[in-house]
Amino acid sequence: MKKQILAIMMCLVLVLSLVGCGAAASDSMVSNGYAPESAMGGEYDYFADSSANLNLKEETGSLTDNSASKEEPSLPADRKLIQKVNMSVETENLDIVLGHIDNRVQELNGYIEASNIRNGSAYSGSRYRRAELTIRIPAENLTQFVDHMGEVSNVVSSNKTVDDVTLNYVSIESRMNALKTEETRLLELLAKAETMDDLLTVESRLTDVRTELEQVTSALRVMDNQVNYATVDLYIDEVTEYTPVEEPETVWQRISEGFVKSLKGVGNFFEELFVFLIVGSPYFVLVAILLAVPAIVIVVIIKLVRRKIRKSKKQ
Repeated sequence: MKKQILAIMMCLVLVLSLVGCGAAASDSMVSNGYAPESAMGGEYDYFADSSANLNLKEETGSLTDNSASKEEPSLPADRKLIQKVNMSVETENLDIVLGHIDNRVQELNGYIEASNIRNGSAYSGSRYRRAELTIRIPAENLTQFVDHMGEVSNVVSSNKTVDDVTLNYVSIESRMNALKTEETRLLELLAKAETMDDLLTVESRLTDVRTELEQVTSALRVMDNQVNYATVDLYIDEVTEYTPVEEPETVWQRISEGFVKSLKGVGNFFEELFVFLIVGSPYFVLVAILLAVPAIVIVVIIKLVRRKIRKSKKQ
């Protein structure tokens, strides 16, 4: 019995000693820099061959450490603002206003991004033409253009929105700089590579970095264009009478204004009807002729039949 207890105790002592040795060995490996792959810090591990002649893994490890230790980017002194203006205006002569817009846009170093001029049937004081323009104006000249539109047309509504994209811009710019730095280091590693595995691994990563760098650079250029040039969505209606700025104050004024508009609507209706009749008169004449020919033929046939009947009666 005593021998069995003694054997069990010796086994326990042996197990405890093995566990302690294992833990000590693990701590020693971590302290000496030999950590398992899942515990290693770093974003990229290009090479699995630890016997590479040029110690490229150490180069890559230093690149990863530099990327991980980078500081948080600071915001620029000037904010990155995207400005958009939506305007609806009226004019009595669309051609004159479009000429003013073209001249003013050129003076302010802007450009017309899109233009759509169309006709449409409208009554109650409206003419037929309407223009829809998308104009890009340098951000510092936006106020001048908006004020100019108030001078050459009647502004019905004007809305302005400002979107602050400073944080997003700085983030993209920092990513672009990091990719450029990584590209330089990869080119250095590529020049040092001697084995085919090292060469293929570095080239694969370099391709990925350059692809992402192109995307980031393109996104930054688009954002620069949006920041440097404000967007103006301009809607121009050609009318015979401007929309009043203020609503009538009394009920009688509202009734009189509505009655006058109704009379103008009736006048426009008869005017359009008269134009329609004049323009369509050739068609009306043609229809009348087509309807008259059968009637004339029928009348002639009836007369001939009656004449024949009379002659037969006399005989």
